[in-house]
Amino acid sequence: MIHELRIYTCLPGRLPALQQRFETATLAIWERLGIRSLGFWTTMIGSSSNDLTYLLEWRSLAEREQKWAEFVADREWQEARAKSEADGPIIANIASSLLQPTSFYRGFSEPSE
Repeated sequence: MIHELRIYTCLPGRLPALQQRFETATLAIWERLGIRSLGFWTTMIGSSSNDLTYLLEWRSLAEREQKWAEFVADREWQEARAKSEADGPIIANIASSLLQPTSFYRGFSEPSE
């Protein structure tokens, strides 16, 4: 498996619009296209409270290329993006890193209580 770490830095005051777009459109489109998200986070303490950070899981680089191209070309996604940006742009910067597991990777687990 390959994991992709994506950090979207929003323009000031625009993080709620990005979160709404994910909640109301993006995640449903990803589900339809078979794009697997592992989690989403906002920054509580750190350099930018305008960040949305998330992880995606891919079986291979080829799967990523294929499914991401399908997503970007998807008419429903293009319409959702345009609608969410009617009041102006949302994102100032996108950082993306493709991560591979180390030899000692054990996967995600729930903390014990």
